[in-house]
Amino acid sequence: MKSIQEKIERIKTNGYDLNFGNVFEHAFENYKKIALYAGLMLLVFSILFVAVLFEIAISFFDMETIMESLKGGSFNPENLPKDFLLIYTGSVLLITILISPFQAGFLKMADCGEKGEEFHVSTIFEYYKAPYLTQILFSTLLVTLMGSGLSLLLDYTGIKFVGSLIAITLSFLTFLSIPLIVFGNLKAIESLKTSIAIVSKQPLVLLGLLIVAGIASMVGFIGCFVGVFFTIPFMYSMNYAIYSAIIGFDSKSELEEMEPTEY
Repeated sequence: MKSIQEKIERIKTNGYDLNFGNVFEHAFENYKKIALYAGLMLLVFSILFVAVLFEIAISFFDMETIMESLKGGSFNPENLPKDFLLIYTGSVLLITILISPFQAGFLKMADCGEKGEEFHVSTIFEYYKAPYLTQILFSTLLVTLMGSGLSLLLDYTGIKFVGSLIAITLSFLTFLSIPLIVFGNLKAIESLKTSIAIVSKQPLVLLGLLIVAGIASMVGFIGCFVGVFFTIPFMYSMNYAIYSAIIGFDSKSELEEMEPTEY
């Protein structure tokens, strides 16, 4: 733990060098190792997830009213019942938080691919256990509440663009929080502070890498919609490559000895 903290403090003080080409190449090489398996996992669990959501929707809400709001090719929340909007907002918040350990599992898969280790379905659920679970959930909860809260507040005042921009900026500044928890052994609040400090040192390069990764992840839409499930994992490989380039990893044995304490 001490070595990780020393690296972080050194980065906060002196900054770091980040080569766009090297990070992109690292991410692409890592992606090739996990693309097929990660894509299949995303496809299968997305289908199950949508099926569950649809079942919940038709069980609790009037689908005719909901479909009426979608007529004309546009979605107008004002046409939906108040209780639906409240439950919908709360459900999205809850789901976002609960699937965050699932998304962290793809970082674990990227790490296994990098080290030449086998990974399985259970790898995706690696962080649905203490003590990582509490840290990941709390970190995601804080970011989601702050981002959604500010966005809704500004949207209510009629400044919709600014609210969305603030939410996106917050997500960008904290995108290293989860890697810092699962690889750096940091607690939730510490990981958020550290992510903001690190990203702020090289925001343009990091933003460029994430934009390119996002565009590459959407390439799957060109040929077939299903293909996007096999290109989305590139985002996780990019996050892994960025963390690797900035902070790096200690030896395997050293990492295995470290376990984060409960929050």
